[in-house]
Amino acid sequence: MSRGGGRALVAGDARRFLRSRVRALAALGLWSLLESAHTFLGGYGVARALDDGFLAGRAATGAAWLAAAGLGALLGGFALRGVFAGLADLVEPLRDGLVRRAVRQALAAAVADPARAADARAVSRLTQQTEMARDSFAGLVLTARSFVFTAVGALVGMAALAPVLLLVVLPPLLLGLAAFLATLRPMAAVQRETLDTEEALASRVGEAAGALRDITACGGDAAVAAELEPLIAAQERLAGRLAGWGALRTLALGLAGRAPVVSLLAATPWLLGRGITAGALAGAVTYLVQSLLPALDTLMAALGSAGTRLLVVLERFTAAPAPKPPTPEPRTPEPRSATAGPAGGEEGVVAAELKGVTFAYGPHARPVLQGLDLRVRPGEHLAVVGPSGIGKSTLTALLAGLLTPDQGAVLVAGAPARPAGGGGPDPRRTLLPQQAYVFTAGVRDNLSHLCRGPVSDDRLDAAVAALRLQGLVSRLGGYDAVLDPLRLSQGERQLLALGAAYLSPAPLLLLDEATCHLDPEAEEHAERALAARPGTLVVVAHRISSAARADRVLVLDGTRAVCGTHEELPERSALYRDLVGVWEGEEPVTLA
Repeated sequence: MSRGGGRALVAGDARRFLRSRVRALAALGLWSLLESAHTFLGGYGVARALDDGFLAGRAATGAAWLAAAGLGALLGGFALRGVFAGLADLVEPLRDGLVRRAVRQALAAAVADPARAADARAVSRLTQQTEMARDSFAGLVLTARSFVFTAVGALVGMAALAPVLLLVVLPPLLLGLAAFLATLRPMAAVQRETLDTEEALASRVGEAAGALRDITACGGDAAVAAELEPLIAAQERLAGRLAGWGALRTLALGLAGRAPVVSLLAATPWLLGRGITAGALAGAVTYLVQSLLPALDTLMAALGSAGTRLLVVLERFTAAPAPKPPTPEPRTPEPRSATAGPAGGEEGVVAAELKGVTFAYGPHARPVLQGLDLRVRPGEHLAVVGPSGIGKSTLTALLAGLLTPDQGAVLVAGAPARPAGGGGPDPRRTLLPQQAYVFTAGVRDNLSHLCRGPVSDDRLDAAVAALRLQGLVSRLGGYDAVLDPLRLSQGERQLLALGAAYLSPAPLLLLDEATCHLDPEAEEHAERALAARPGTLVVVAHRISSAARADRVLVLDGTRAVCGTHEELPERSALYRDLVGVWEGEEPVTLA
Protein backbone atom coordinates (compact mmCIF):
# COMPACT_ATOMS: atom_id res chain seq x y z
CA MET A 1 0.00 0.00 0.00
CA SER A 2 1.29 3.50 -0.87
CA ARG A 3 1.90 6.09 1.81
CA GLY A 4 -0.86 8.30 0.33
CA GLY A 5 -3.27 5.37 0.47
CA GLY A 6 -2.30 4.66 4.06
CA ARG A 7 -2.91 8.28 5.05
CA ALA A 8 -6.29 8.25 3.28
CA LEU A 9 -7.32 5.14 5.22
CA VAL A 10 -6.17 6.73 8.46
CA ALA A 11 -8.20 9.86 7.68
CA GLY A 12 -11.28 7.78 6.90
CA ASP A 13 -10.95 5.73 10.07
CA ALA A 14 -10.39 8.91 12.09
CA ARG A 15 -13.58 10.50 10.75
CA ARG A 16 -15.61 7.39 11.53
CA PHE A 17 -14.15 7.17 15.02
CA LEU A 18 -14.83 10.83 15.82
CA ARG A 19 -18.39 10.61 14.45
CA SER A 20 -19.04 7.70 16.80
CA ARG A 21 -17.81 9.75 19.80
CA VAL A 22 -19.88 12.93 19.28
CA ARG A 23 -21.12 12.96 22.85
CA ALA A 24 -17.60 12.69 24.29
CA LEU A 25 -16.40 15.44 21.93
CA ALA A 26 -19.28 17.70 22.95
CA ALA A 27 -18.55 17.21 26.63
CA LEU A 28 -14.87 17.90 26.02
CA GLY A 29 -15.74 21.08 24.09
CA LEU A 30 -18.04 22.41 26.79
CA TRP A 31 -15.48 21.91 29.53
CA SER A 32 -12.82 23.51 27.30
CA LEU A 33 -15.08 26.51 26.63
CA LEU A 34 -15.40 27.00 30.35
CA GLU A 35 -11.62 26.83 30.58
CA SER A 36 -11.29 29.55 27.89
CA ALA A 37 -13.18 31.92 30.22
CA HIS A 38 -10.20 31.63 32.54
CA THR A 39 -7.90 32.77 29.69
CA PHE A 40 -10.15 35.70 28.82
CA LEU A 41 -10.40 36.92 32.41
CA GLY A 42 -6.64 36.55 32.94
CA GLY A 43 -5.59 39.27 30.49
CA TYR A 44 -8.76 41.37 30.54
CA GLY A 45 -8.75 41.53 34.34
CA VAL A 46 -5.14 42.77 34.38
CA ALA A 47 -5.91 45.46 31.79
CA ARG A 48 -8.99 46.71 33.63
CA ALA A 49 -7.22 46.56 36.97
CA LEU A 50 -4.60 48.97 35.63
CA ASP A 51 -6.71 51.31 33.52
CA ASP A 52 -9.87 51.46 35.64
CA GLY A 53 -8.29 50.78 38.99
CA PHE A 54 -4.72 51.43 40.03
CA LEU A 55 -3.74 53.97 37.33
CA ALA A 56 -7.03 55.84 37.91
CA GLY A 57 -6.44 55.97 41.67
CA ARG A 58 -9.16 53.44 42.48
CA ALA A 59 -7.29 50.68 44.27
CA ALA A 60 -10.46 48.83 45.31
CA THR A 61 -11.58 48.57 41.69
CA GLY A 62 -8.15 47.31 40.67
CA ALA A 63 -8.19 44.71 43.42
CA ALA A 64 -11.67 43.60 42.36
CA TRP A 65 -10.54 43.06 38.79
CA LEU A 66 -7.52 41.09 39.98
CA ALA A 67 -9.85 39.01 42.15
CA ALA A 68 -11.97 38.34 39.08
CA ALA A 69 -8.84 37.16 37.26
CA GLY A 70 -8.02 34.86 40.20
CA LEU A 71 -11.57 33.51 40.18
CA GLY A 72 -11.04 32.71 36.53
CA ALA A 73 -8.01 30.61 37.47
CA LEU A 74 -10.13 28.60 39.93
CA LEU A 75 -12.76 28.19 37.24
CA GLY A 76 -10.09 26.91 34.85
CA GLY A 77 -8.91 24.32 37.37
CA PHE A 78 -12.46 23.05 37.82
CA ALA A 79 -12.91 22.87 34.05
CA LEU A 80 -9.65 20.95 33.65
CA ARG A 81 -11.03 18.18 35.87
CA GLY A 82 -13.92 17.71 33.47
CA VAL A 83 -11.56 17.87 30.49
CA PHE A 84 -9.60 14.84 31.69
CA ALA A 85 -12.78 12.86 32.31
CA GLY A 86 -13.93 13.59 28.77
CA LEU A 87 -10.48 12.77 27.41
CA ALA A 88 -10.67 9.26 28.85
CA ASP A 89 -13.94 8.67 26.97
CA LEU A 90 -12.03 9.33 23.73
CA VAL A 91 -8.67 7.72 24.40
CA GLU A 92 -9.59 4.35 25.90
CA PRO A 93 -12.02 3.34 23.10
CA LEU A 94 -9.25 4.16 20.59
CA ARG A 95 -6.78 1.90 22.38
CA ASP A 96 -9.33 -0.93 22.67
CA GLY A 97 -10.12 -0.67 18.98
CA LEU A 98 -6.45 -0.77 18.03
CA VAL A 99 -5.87 -3.83 20.22
CA ARG A 100 -8.78 -5.63 18.53
CA ARG A 101 -7.46 -4.66 15.10
CA ALA A 102 -3.93 -5.84 15.96
CA VAL A 103 -5.30 -9.19 17.12
CA ARG A 104 -7.38 -9.57 13.94
CA GLN A 105 -4.36 -8.76 11.77
CA ALA A 106 -2.18 -11.24 13.65
CA LEU A 107 -4.81 -13.99 13.41
CA ALA A 108 -5.36 -13.32 9.71
CA ALA A 109 -1.60 -13.51 9.09
CA ALA A 110 -1.37 -16.72 11.13
CA VAL A 111 -4.20 -18.35 9.17
CA ALA A 112 -2.72 -17.24 5.84
CA ASP A 113 0.76 -18.47 6.78
CA PRO A 114 0.82 -20.61 9.95
CA ALA A 115 4.58 -21.08 9.77
CA ARG A 116 5.11 -17.36 10.33
CA ALA A 117 2.48 -16.91 13.04
CA ALA A 118 5.11 -16.02 15.65
CA ASP A 119 5.65 -12.54 14.23
CA ALA A 120 7.58 -10.02 16.33
CA ARG A 121 5.90 -7.19 14.40
CA ALA A 122 2.47 -8.32 15.61
CA VAL A 123 3.73 -8.31 19.19
CA SER A 124 5.12 -4.80 18.68
CA ARG A 125 1.76 -3.58 17.38
CA LEU A 126 -0.20 -5.24 20.17
CA THR A 127 1.94 -3.84 22.96
CA GLN A 128 4.30 -0.99 22.20
CA GLN A 129 2.50 0.60 19.26
CA THR A 130 -1.01 0.53 20.77
CA GLU A 131 0.29 2.22 23.91
CA MET A 132 2.23 4.68 21.76
CA ALA A 133 -0.93 5.51 19.80
CA ARG A 134 -3.00 5.94 22.96
CA ASP A 135 -0.47 8.24 24.63
CA SER A 136 0.11 10.23 21.43
CA PHE A 137 -3.62 10.63 20.78
CA ALA A 138 -4.27 11.72 24.36
CA GLY A 139 -1.45 14.26 24.27
CA LEU A 140 -2.51 15.58 20.89
CA VAL A 141 -6.17 16.00 21.81
CA LEU A 142 -5.30 17.60 25.12
CA THR A 143 -2.86 20.12 23.65
CA ALA A 144 -4.89 20.89 20.51
CA ARG A 145 -7.99 21.50 22.60
CA SER A 146 -6.01 23.68 25.00
CA PHE A 147 -4.51 25.75 22.18
CA VAL A 148 -7.80 26.27 20.33
CA PHE A 149 -9.78 27.43 23.34
CA THR A 150 -6.87 29.34 24.84
CA ALA A 151 -6.35 31.12 21.51
CA VAL A 152 -10.06 31.94 21.34
CA GLY A 153 -9.98 33.41 24.83
CA ALA A 154 -6.74 35.32 24.24
CA LEU A 155 -7.64 36.71 20.80
CA VAL A 156 -11.14 37.70 21.89
CA GLY A 157 -9.63 39.37 24.92
CA MET A 158 -7.10 41.36 22.84
CA ALA A 159 -9.84 42.33 20.40
CA ALA A 160 -11.93 43.52 23.33
CA LEU A 161 -9.02 45.61 24.63
CA ALA A 162 -7.93 47.03 21.25
CA PRO A 163 -8.34 45.35 17.85
CA VAL A 164 -5.13 46.94 16.59
CA LEU A 165 -3.20 44.66 18.95
CA LEU A 166 -4.09 41.73 16.66
CA LEU A 167 -2.34 43.43 13.73
CA VAL A 168 0.89 43.48 15.71
CA VAL A 169 0.71 40.00 17.24
CA LEU A 170 -0.83 37.78 14.56
CA PRO A 171 1.69 38.13 11.64
CA PRO A 172 4.79 36.81 13.51
CA LEU A 173 2.66 34.21 15.21
CA LEU A 174 1.32 32.88 11.91
CA LEU A 175 4.78 33.03 10.30
CA GLY A 176 6.31 30.88 13.02
CA LEU A 177 3.38 28.48 12.90
CA ALA A 178 3.78 28.11 9.10
CA ALA A 179 7.50 27.42 9.48
CA PHE A 180 6.70 24.75 12.03
CA LEU A 181 4.02 23.11 9.89
CA ALA A 182 6.54 22.89 7.04
CA THR A 183 8.63 20.50 9.14
CA LEU A 184 5.79 18.06 9.88
CA ARG A 185 5.71 16.13 6.61
CA PRO A 186 9.46 15.41 6.38
CA MET A 187 9.49 14.55 10.08
CA ALA A 188 6.61 12.13 9.55
CA ALA A 189 8.52 10.53 6.67
CA VAL A 190 11.55 9.98 8.89
CA GLN A 191 9.36 8.63 11.70
CA ARG A 192 7.70 6.25 9.23
CA GLU A 193 11.06 5.03 7.95
CA THR A 194 12.25 4.63 11.54
CA LEU A 195 9.31 2.40 12.42
CA ASP A 196 9.77 0.41 9.20
CA THR A 197 13.38 -0.22 10.15
CA GLU A 198 12.46 -1.04 13.73
CA GLU A 199 9.88 -3.61 12.61
CA ALA A 200 12.27 -5.13 10.07
CA LEU A 201 14.99 -5.40 12.70
CA ALA A 202 12.62 -6.93 15.26
CA SER A 203 11.40 -9.44 12.67
CA ARG A 204 14.90 -10.46 11.58
CA VAL A 205 16.19 -10.71 15.15
CA GLY A 206 13.17 -12.85 16.07
CA GLU A 207 13.78 -15.16 13.13
CA ALA A 208 17.49 -15.42 13.95
CA ALA A 209 16.75 -16.16 17.62
CA GLY A 210 14.43 -18.98 16.64
CA ALA A 211 17.02 -20.49 14.31
CA LEU A 212 20.19 -20.10 16.37
CA ARG A 213 20.92 -23.82 16.29
CA ASP A 214 20.54 -23.97 12.53
CA ILE A 215 22.66 -20.84 12.08
CA THR A 216 25.42 -22.20 14.31
CA ALA A 217 25.29 -25.66 12.76
CA CYS A 218 25.62 -24.23 9.26
CA GLY A 219 28.27 -21.65 10.21
CA GLY A 220 25.96 -18.80 9.25
CA ASP A 221 26.89 -16.43 12.08
CA ALA A 222 28.73 -13.99 9.83
CA ALA A 223 25.95 -14.01 7.21
CA VAL A 224 23.26 -13.26 9.80
CA ALA A 225 25.39 -10.51 11.36
CA ALA A 226 25.97 -9.01 7.90
CA GLU A 227 22.20 -8.97 7.33
CA LEU A 228 21.43 -7.29 10.66
CA GLU A 229 24.20 -4.69 10.67
CA PRO A 230 22.69 -2.54 7.86
CA LEU A 231 19.40 -2.34 9.78
CA ILE A 232 21.22 -1.26 12.94
CA ALA A 233 23.22 1.31 10.96
CA ALA A 234 19.99 2.55 9.36
CA GLN A 235 18.45 3.07 12.79
CA GLU A 236 21.47 5.12 13.81
CA ARG A 237 21.30 7.20 10.63
CA LEU A 238 17.56 7.82 11.03
CA ALA A 239 18.02 8.89 14.64
CA GLY A 240 20.44 11.56 13.38
CA ARG A 241 17.99 12.76 10.74
CA LEU A 242 15.20 12.88 13.29
CA ALA A 243 17.39 14.97 15.58
CA GLY A 244 18.11 17.38 12.70
CA TRP A 245 14.44 17.94 11.97
CA GLY A 246 13.86 18.30 15.69
CA ALA A 247 16.39 21.15 15.74
CA LEU A 248 14.57 22.92 12.88
CA ARG A 249 11.29 22.42 14.70
CA THR A 250 12.83 24.06 17.78
CA LEU A 251 13.84 27.10 15.69
CA ALA A 252 10.31 27.40 14.32
CA LEU A 253 8.96 27.05 17.83
CA GLY A 254 11.22 29.87 18.99
CA LEU A 255 10.04 32.10 16.12
CA ALA A 256 6.36 31.50 16.85
CA GLY A 257 6.79 31.68 20.61
CA ARG A 258 9.05 34.73 20.96
CA ALA A 259 8.51 36.90 17.87
CA PRO A 260 4.98 38.08 18.89
CA VAL A 261 6.29 39.39 22.22
CA VAL A 262 9.24 41.13 20.52
CA SER A 263 6.89 42.58 17.92
CA LEU A 264 4.54 43.90 20.62
CA LEU A 265 7.38 45.49 22.56
CA ALA A 266 8.85 47.04 19.42
CA ALA A 267 5.45 48.47 18.46
CA THR A 268 4.74 49.88 21.94
CA PRO A 269 5.67 53.53 21.14
CA TRP A 270 3.53 53.42 18.00
CA LEU A 271 0.61 51.84 19.91
CA LEU A 272 0.83 54.40 22.72
CA GLY A 273 0.78 57.15 20.11
CA ARG A 274 -2.48 55.76 18.77
CA GLY A 275 -4.13 55.95 22.18
CA ILE A 276 -3.59 52.38 23.37
CA THR A 277 -3.48 52.43 27.17
CA ALA A 278 -0.81 50.94 29.36
CA GLY A 279 -3.38 48.55 30.79
CA ALA A 280 -4.29 47.26 27.33
CA LEU A 281 -0.59 46.68 26.57
CA ALA A 282 -0.12 44.89 29.90
CA GLY A 283 -3.20 42.78 29.20
CA ALA A 284 -1.86 41.87 25.74
CA VAL A 285 1.48 40.84 27.23
CA THR A 286 -0.37 38.74 29.82
CA TYR A 287 -2.35 37.01 27.09
CA LEU A 288 0.84 36.25 25.17
CA VAL A 289 3.17 35.24 27.98
CA GLN A 290 0.79 33.42 30.32
CA SER A 291 -1.73 31.87 27.94
CA LEU A 292 -1.27 31.93 24.17
CA LEU A 293 2.44 31.28 23.79
CA PRO A 294 2.68 28.45 26.40
CA ALA A 295 -0.30 26.77 24.69
CA LEU A 296 1.37 27.25 21.31
CA ASP A 297 4.65 25.81 22.58
CA THR A 298 2.84 22.75 23.91
CA LEU A 299 0.83 22.31 20.69
CA MET A 300 3.86 22.55 18.42
CA ALA A 301 5.83 20.12 20.57
CA ALA A 302 2.90 17.68 20.51
CA LEU A 303 2.40 17.99 16.75
CA GLY A 304 6.10 17.57 16.11
CA SER A 305 6.43 14.40 18.16
CA ALA A 306 3.12 12.87 19.16
CA GLY A 307 1.30 13.97 16.00
CA THR A 308 3.73 12.52 13.47
CA ARG A 309 4.24 9.43 15.61
CA LEU A 310 0.48 8.88 15.85
CA LEU A 311 0.04 9.18 12.08
CA VAL A 312 2.82 6.69 11.37
CA VAL A 313 1.61 4.19 13.97
CA LEU A 314 -2.00 4.33 12.79
CA GLU A 315 -0.83 3.59 9.25
CA ARG A 316 0.49 0.27 10.62
CA PHE A 317 -3.01 -0.68 11.75
CA THR A 318 -4.67 0.26 8.46
CA ALA A 319 -2.10 -1.43 6.22
CA ALA A 320 -3.19 -4.54 4.38
CA PRO A 321 -1.53 -7.74 5.59
CA ALA A 322 1.65 -8.62 3.81
CA PRO A 323 1.29 -11.25 1.10
CA LYS A 324 2.26 -14.78 1.96
CA PRO A 325 5.93 -15.29 1.10
CA PRO A 326 6.69 -17.86 -1.58
CA THR A 327 7.63 -21.32 -0.43
CA PRO A 328 11.40 -21.68 -0.68
CA GLU A 329 12.85 -24.28 -2.94
CA PRO A 330 14.15 -27.29 -1.01
CA ARG A 331 17.85 -27.17 -0.40
CA THR A 332 19.96 -30.18 0.31
CA PRO A 333 22.34 -29.50 3.23
CA GLU A 334 25.96 -30.30 2.87
CA PRO A 335 26.77 -33.73 4.28
CA ARG A 336 28.23 -33.57 7.76
CA SER A 337 31.62 -35.08 8.37
CA ALA A 338 31.17 -38.52 9.90
CA THR A 339 32.91 -41.84 9.53
CA ALA A 340 31.77 -45.30 10.50
CA GLY A 341 33.18 -46.79 13.65
CA PRO A 342 33.10 -50.29 15.06
CA ALA A 343 29.57 -51.26 15.95
CA GLY A 344 30.30 -52.90 19.22
CA GLY A 345 33.85 -51.70 19.78
CA GLU A 346 37.04 -53.63 19.41
CA GLU A 347 37.81 -56.40 21.86
CA GLY A 348 39.02 -54.97 25.18
CA VAL A 349 38.18 -51.37 24.24
CA VAL A 350 35.80 -49.50 26.59
CA ALA A 351 33.05 -47.60 24.78
CA ALA A 352 33.24 -44.71 27.27
CA GLU A 353 35.06 -44.15 30.53
CA LEU A 354 35.24 -41.52 33.27
CA LYS A 355 38.29 -41.63 35.56
CA GLY A 356 38.01 -39.64 38.78
CA VAL A 357 36.00 -36.90 37.06
CA THR A 358 35.15 -33.74 38.99
CA PHE A 359 33.29 -30.87 37.39
CA ALA A 360 31.84 -27.59 38.67
CA TYR A 361 30.34 -24.61 36.83
CA GLY A 362 32.86 -22.08 38.10
CA PRO A 363 35.98 -22.06 40.28
CA HIS A 364 34.04 -21.41 43.50
CA ALA A 365 30.89 -23.37 42.67
CA ARG A 366 29.92 -26.61 44.34
CA PRO A 367 30.94 -29.62 42.18
CA VAL A 368 28.14 -31.18 40.18
CA LEU A 369 30.17 -34.37 39.76
CA GLN A 370 32.99 -35.31 42.11
CA GLY A 371 35.48 -38.15 41.74
CA LEU A 372 33.19 -40.08 39.39
CA ASP A 373 34.50 -43.38 37.98
CA LEU A 374 32.47 -45.11 35.28
CA ARG A 375 33.14 -47.67 32.53
CA VAL A 376 30.58 -48.25 29.81
CA ARG A 377 31.10 -51.48 27.86
CA PRO A 378 30.68 -51.71 24.06
CA GLY A 379 27.09 -52.58 23.16
CA GLU A 380 25.81 -51.75 26.64
CA HIS A 381 22.56 -49.92 27.38
CA LEU A 382 23.10 -47.57 30.36
CA ALA A 383 20.37 -45.46 31.96
CA VAL A 384 21.21 -42.41 34.09
CA VAL A 385 18.69 -41.37 36.76
CA GLY A 386 18.57 -38.78 39.51
CA PRO A 387 16.72 -35.66 40.65
CA SER A 388 16.53 -32.57 38.47
CA GLY A 389 19.74 -30.53 38.45
CA ILE A 390 21.84 -33.36 39.86
CA GLY A 391 24.27 -33.54 36.91
CA LYS A 392 22.74 -35.94 34.36
CA SER A 393 22.98 -33.49 31.45
CA THR A 394 26.46 -32.49 32.63
CA LEU A 395 27.51 -36.13 32.37
CA THR A 396 26.28 -36.43 28.77
CA ALA A 397 27.93 -33.10 27.88
CA LEU A 398 31.24 -34.44 29.22
CA LEU A 399 30.88 -37.64 27.20
CA ALA A 400 29.99 -35.57 24.13
CA GLY A 401 33.11 -33.43 24.55
CA LEU A 402 31.10 -30.26 25.07
CA LEU A 403 32.57 -29.76 28.55
CA THR A 404 36.03 -30.39 29.95
CA PRO A 405 36.39 -31.88 33.46
CA ASP A 406 38.15 -29.89 36.16
CA GLN A 407 39.85 -33.07 37.31
CA GLY A 408 40.13 -36.56 35.87
CA ALA A 409 39.71 -37.79 32.32
CA VAL A 410 36.83 -38.60 29.99
CA LEU A 411 37.54 -41.16 27.28
CA VAL A 412 35.46 -42.30 24.34
CA ALA A 413 36.66 -45.39 22.49
CA GLY A 414 39.94 -45.11 24.40
CA ALA A 415 40.70 -41.50 23.32
CA PRO A 416 39.96 -38.18 25.05
CA ALA A 417 36.31 -37.19 24.62
CA ARG A 418 37.43 -33.71 23.63
CA PRO A 419 40.50 -34.11 21.44
CA ALA A 420 42.84 -31.14 21.17
CA GLY A 421 42.09 -29.00 18.14
CA GLY A 422 38.93 -30.90 17.23
CA GLY A 423 36.19 -28.47 16.22
CA GLY A 424 33.92 -30.48 13.90
CA PRO A 425 31.48 -33.32 14.44
CA ASP A 426 33.01 -36.31 16.20
CA PRO A 427 32.28 -39.62 14.40
CA ARG A 428 32.59 -41.54 17.67
CA ARG A 429 29.35 -40.35 19.26
CA THR A 430 26.00 -38.69 18.61
CA LEU A 431 24.22 -36.55 21.20
CA LEU A 432 20.45 -36.01 21.13
CA PRO A 433 19.40 -33.22 23.52
CA GLN A 434 15.89 -32.59 24.81
CA GLN A 435 15.29 -29.98 22.12
CA ALA A 436 15.37 -32.06 18.95
CA TYR A 437 17.31 -30.69 15.98
CA VAL A 438 15.09 -30.51 12.88
CA PHE A 439 15.81 -28.13 10.01
CA THR A 440 14.09 -26.82 6.90
CA ALA A 441 14.91 -29.45 4.27
CA GLY A 442 13.57 -32.77 3.04
CA VAL A 443 12.49 -35.58 5.37
CA ARG A 444 15.30 -37.64 3.84
CA ASP A 445 17.85 -34.96 4.77
CA ASN A 446 16.59 -34.75 8.34
CA LEU A 447 16.89 -38.52 8.74
CA SER A 448 20.30 -38.90 7.10
CA HIS A 449 22.21 -35.73 7.96
CA LEU A 450 24.39 -37.58 10.49
CA CYS A 451 25.56 -40.04 7.84
CA ARG A 452 28.39 -39.65 5.39
CA GLY A 453 27.12 -39.58 1.84
CA PRO A 454 23.67 -40.53 0.54
CA VAL A 455 21.50 -43.08 2.34
CA SER A 456 19.53 -45.60 0.30
CA ASP A 457 15.77 -45.91 0.56
CA ASP A 458 16.24 -49.45 1.92
CA ARG A 459 18.22 -48.12 4.91
CA LEU A 460 15.70 -45.35 5.43
CA ASP A 461 12.85 -47.88 5.29
CA ALA A 462 14.61 -50.09 7.84
CA ALA A 463 15.10 -47.18 10.27
CA VAL A 464 11.54 -45.94 9.78
CA ALA A 465 10.18 -49.43 10.37
CA ALA A 466 12.35 -50.01 13.44
CA LEU A 467 11.09 -46.81 15.07
CA ARG A 468 7.53 -47.07 13.70
CA LEU A 469 7.78 -43.77 11.84
CA GLN A 470 5.78 -44.89 8.79
CA GLY A 471 2.70 -42.89 9.78
CA LEU A 472 4.70 -39.74 10.48
CA VAL A 473 6.67 -39.93 7.24
CA SER A 474 3.47 -40.53 5.30
CA ARG A 475 1.73 -37.54 6.91
CA LEU A 476 4.71 -35.36 6.07
CA GLY A 477 4.54 -36.35 2.39
CA GLY A 478 7.31 -38.92 2.05
CA TYR A 479 11.09 -38.74 2.09
CA ASP A 480 11.33 -35.92 -0.45
CA ALA A 481 8.78 -33.62 1.22
CA VAL A 482 10.25 -30.38 2.56
CA LEU A 483 9.89 -29.97 6.31
CA ASP A 484 8.95 -26.76 8.08
CA PRO A 485 10.06 -27.23 11.71
CA LEU A 486 7.46 -24.72 12.94
CA ARG A 487 4.67 -27.00 11.76
CA LEU A 488 5.90 -30.00 13.76
CA SER A 489 5.02 -30.84 17.34
CA GLN A 490 7.79 -31.42 19.86
CA GLY A 491 7.08 -35.14 19.78
CA GLU A 492 7.30 -35.29 15.98
CA ARG A 493 10.61 -33.46 16.08
CA GLN A 494 11.95 -35.95 18.61
CA LEU A 495 10.83 -38.91 16.50
CA LEU A 496 12.66 -37.55 13.44
CA ALA A 497 15.78 -36.88 15.54
CA LEU A 498 15.62 -40.45 16.89
CA GLY A 499 15.45 -41.70 13.30
CA ALA A 500 18.60 -39.72 12.48
CA ALA A 501 20.33 -41.17 15.55
CA TYR A 502 19.35 -44.69 14.51
CA LEU A 503 20.98 -44.18 11.10
CA SER A 504 24.05 -42.48 12.55
CA PRO A 505 27.24 -44.58 12.19
CA ALA A 506 28.50 -43.33 15.57
CA PRO A 507 29.11 -46.29 17.92
CA LEU A 508 28.02 -44.27 20.99
CA LEU A 509 24.55 -42.71 21.26
CA LEU A 510 23.83 -40.21 24.05
CA LEU A 511 20.16 -39.42 24.69
CA ASP A 512 19.64 -36.50 27.09
CA GLU A 513 15.88 -36.77 27.77
CA ALA A 514 15.50 -37.05 24.00
CA THR A 515 12.15 -38.88 24.39
CA CYS A 516 10.52 -36.60 26.98
CA HIS A 517 7.77 -35.46 24.57
CA LEU A 518 6.75 -39.01 23.64
CA ASP A 519 4.11 -41.07 25.38
CA PRO A 520 5.40 -44.01 27.47
CA GLU A 521 4.63 -46.62 24.80
CA ALA A 522 6.41 -44.68 22.03
CA GLU A 523 9.34 -43.99 24.35
CA GLU A 524 9.70 -47.68 25.24
CA HIS A 525 9.65 -48.77 21.61
CA ALA A 526 12.18 -46.11 20.58
CA GLU A 527 14.61 -47.02 23.37
CA ARG A 528 14.36 -50.74 22.62
CA ALA A 529 14.97 -50.07 18.91
CA LEU A 530 18.02 -47.92 19.62
CA ALA A 531 19.35 -50.43 22.13
CA ALA A 532 19.03 -53.19 19.50
CA ARG A 533 21.02 -51.06 17.06
CA PRO A 534 24.74 -52.01 16.94
CA GLY A 535 26.58 -49.78 19.36
CA THR A 536 26.36 -48.38 22.88
CA LEU A 537 23.39 -46.43 24.26
CA VAL A 538 23.46 -44.01 27.21
CA VAL A 539 20.04 -42.64 28.14
CA VAL A 540 19.27 -39.87 30.62
CA ALA A 541 15.98 -41.31 31.81
CA HIS A 542 12.87 -39.14 31.77
CA ARG A 543 10.82 -41.91 33.40
CA ILE A 544 11.96 -44.57 35.84
CA SER A 545 10.58 -47.18 33.44
CA SER A 546 13.54 -46.40 31.16
CA ALA A 547 15.86 -47.69 33.86
CA ALA A 548 14.10 -51.06 34.01
CA ARG A 549 14.89 -51.63 30.33
CA ALA A 550 18.60 -50.83 30.63
CA ASP A 551 21.47 -53.29 31.17
CA ARG A 552 22.75 -51.10 34.00
CA VAL A 553 21.59 -47.96 35.80
CA LEU A 554 23.75 -45.08 37.07
CA VAL A 555 22.10 -43.30 40.01
CA LEU A 556 23.34 -39.76 40.68
CA ASP A 557 22.50 -38.52 44.16
CA GLY A 558 24.42 -35.37 45.01
CA THR A 559 28.12 -36.02 44.46
CA ARG A 560 27.55 -39.73 45.14
CA ALA A 561 27.03 -42.18 42.30
CA VAL A 562 25.94 -45.83 42.41
CA CYS A 563 25.91 -48.07 39.35
CA GLY A 564 24.31 -51.48 39.01
CA THR A 565 21.42 -53.43 37.53
CA HIS A 566 17.80 -52.56 38.04
CA GLU A 567 17.38 -55.63 40.24
CA GLU A 568 20.31 -54.98 42.59
CA LEU A 569 20.15 -51.17 42.96
CA PRO A 570 17.17 -51.03 45.39
CA GLU A 571 19.46 -52.68 47.97
CA ARG A 572 22.36 -50.30 47.29
CA SER A 573 20.65 -46.92 46.74
CA ALA A 574 17.95 -45.45 48.96
CA LEU A 575 17.07 -42.92 46.24
CA TYR A 576 16.59 -45.62 43.63
CA ARG A 577 14.61 -47.73 46.09
CA ASP A 578 12.23 -44.82 46.65
CA LEU A 579 11.87 -44.18 42.92
CA VAL A 580 11.18 -47.82 42.14
CA GLY A 581 8.78 -48.08 45.07
CA VAL A 582 6.70 -45.19 43.76
CA TRP A 583 6.87 -46.58 40.23
CA GLU A 584 5.72 -50.02 41.25
CA GLY A 585 2.91 -48.35 43.20
CA GLU A 586 1.60 -47.30 39.78
CA GLU A 587 2.18 -43.60 40.28
CA PRO A 588 3.76 -41.95 37.22
CA VAL A 589 7.31 -40.88 37.95
CA THR A 590 9.31 -38.51 35.80
CA LEU A 591 12.91 -37.56 36.37
CA ALA A 592 13.01 -34.06 34.94
